[in-house]
Amino acid sequence: MKVSVIVTLLGPDRPGLVSTVSERATAAGANWMESRMVQLAGQFAGLVRLEVDASGAAKLESALRELEAAGLHVTIERGRDTAAGTLHRVQLDLVGHDHPGIVQEISGVLARHGISIEELETGCEPASMTGELLFRAYAELGVPAEADLHAVQDDLEALANALMVDLELHDAGSGPTEDGATER
Repeated sequence: MKVSVIVTLLGPDRPGLVSTVSERATAAGANWMESRMVQLAGQFAGLVRLEVDASGAAKLESALRELEAAGLHVTIERGRDTAAGTLHRVQLDLVGHDHPGIVQEISGVLARHGISIEELETGCEPASMTGELLFRAYAELGVPAEADLHAVQDDLEALANALMVDLELHDAGSGPTEDGATER
């Protein structure tokens, strides 16, 4: 039986970190299934899902914990089975002038509707004409069947107006929609 092992890594960025992690995973018989890695302010931050035979999970975890001696903070958790296909996938795209609280406000509305943020990417960049910072966010959302998408849309539009940001909500995996939203 295969098990998923979720690993988070954080530490000073340097060449070869991904290679070191992948060498340890391969040596322990694990398969690299998916990952997200980024350099933020000189720090390496990584999230990796590895798959390994249940009998080899302890060996994998031990090999990964040895990375702590190299200055990485390592957290390891076993994955759990989830009910696939129970959530409707929706994408959210947002852009507006940057100010504190945008993520908190949007995530609060989603939480009140029982919507899970399954993936979130954010960033700031200078606006082309003014040079002021623009905040951009892209999120993949898991919407339960009982959620009222029209009420969610209404609440998000009201919040977008209050925050003075542009926000689009559309089905994940769909192409361009009537309102101009596009597939990511």
